[in-house]
Amino acid sequence: MEMENKKGTTTLGLVFKDGVVAAAEHRATMGTLIAHKTTQKVFKIDEHMLLTTAGLVGDAQLLARLLRVEAELYKLERNEAMPVKGAATLMANILNQRKFYPYYVQLIIAGVDASGPHVFSLDAAGGSIEDVYTTTGSGSPYVFGVLEDHYKEGMSEDEAIDLTIRALTAAIKRDSASGNGMDVVVITKKGYRELSSDEIEERKKKLGL
Repeated sequence: MEMENKKGTTTLGLVFKDGVVAAAEHRATMGTLIAHKTTQKVFKIDEHMLLTTAGLVGDAQLLARLLRVEAELYKLERNEAMPVKGAATLMANILNQRKFYPYYVQLIIAGVDASGPHVFSLDAAGGSIEDVYTTTGSGSPYVFGVLEDHYKEGMSEDEAIDLTIRALTAAIKRDSASGNGMDVVVITKKGYRELSSDEIEERKKKLGL
């Protein structure tokens, strides 16, 4: 029995002046079959933090539920939100404990806490690396190409959103396992905001995409 797989994926996260932007497209593939066209790959963990997933659907959903519960417990016990680095370290430890029977995932944890905006990339063995931007999945080479060329520190929210949409669109155009629209989320100290499909389309038109 073949497990449902969504390794054909593109997700990304980047830091801008006042927060983070993260995004993912909607397509899930099993080999050459497009298995689903509305797959969730960006999970809200709390008002200040999110998780993006590439890999096995079941593993991704389980880990998203687990991190959401841990973040809620942290908040109840300490009366403050879980730091982004703390969430990344916790998830890295969970992944590392299973490295011989691994969760087949590649994750991004992104958010804003008292120390500022953060983006962490995590691999299936529990490696956790903080960076100003990162990307996962089969479309990631195309995203890296756009971000390497256009990312700059201190970007405004609008600039960061537009760059995210531009990079993800490049992956969708060239990676057959990515497509069927996108989710884009912005987190600042004001909270968690998911862009509407209308806003995404409007921005794409202005960018000539």
